[in-house]
Amino acid sequence: MKRIIALTLALVMLLAFTACAKKDQKEQTDFEYVKSKGKLVVGITDFKPMDYKDEKGEWIGFDADMAKEFAKSLGVEVEFVQIDWGKKAFELDAKAIDCVWNGMTLTDEVKASMSTSNPYCNNQQVIIVKKDKAANYKSVADCKDLQFAVETGSAGAKQAVANNFKATEVLDQAKALSEVKSGAADAAIIDSLMAAAMVGEGTGYSDLTYILPLNDELYGVGFRKGSDLTEKLNQFLKDTYKSGKMQEIAKKYGTEAALVEQK
Repeated sequence: MKRIIALTLALVMLLAFTACAKKDQKEQTDFEYVKSKGKLVVGITDFKPMDYKDEKGEWIGFDADMAKEFAKSLGVEVEFVQIDWGKKAFELDAKAIDCVWNGMTLTDEVKASMSTSNPYCNNQQVIIVKKDKAANYKSVADCKDLQFAVETGSAGAKQAVANNFKATEVLDQAKALSEVKSGAADAAIIDSLMAAAMVGEGTGYSDLTYILPLNDELYGVGFRKGSDLTEKLNQFLKDTYKSGKMQEIAKKYGTEAALVEQK
């Protein structure tokens, strides 16, 4: 009998311990989770001037530098992970990354699937074509017969659908540009900030140009639903804007004119 009682008590204690462990795990906030592992994992794509590698292979750019400063304010390291842009919400929910910080347009779909920060940059989706053919495309209607390349799951892909363009989805915006350069696509739709940094004279795509804006949009950072890191980032954005640090970083990468005032 004593043996049965002892086994029963041990089982009760084990169940109680497991329940408490699950409760503690469930109640751990995103900030506590990031602090416990000592790093903020940031999901990105290769997207100049927001996130790209320098000659040493280090990630730099306006978003990358801001993410480094934010991680420092949290007391943790930063780690950049290249993701499939079309699966960014899944990567967040699976905790493969802790945030998406990569010139992400605040679409209704993004805001429904993530906890998003206040906007920090203005942007547009623009059409890219070869420079020697630009004169042929003065309106959206002129572009109806073009074959477009767009990044999977991007605001550019949505604009292709909205304008009834024929489009092929590719891995990222850099790939969309290379498709136009090689002649595999007639045109691409990419972010205006990227176009300003990567297209035209003095760039690797000097034979391309951007012709027509398709919309106006805002950039934000995405966290998991209910994340307490969202408010911490919003405060960080206000503080760095007020101190001038945000403007300093933006000036370094030519994005200063696109900044949204943080109040």
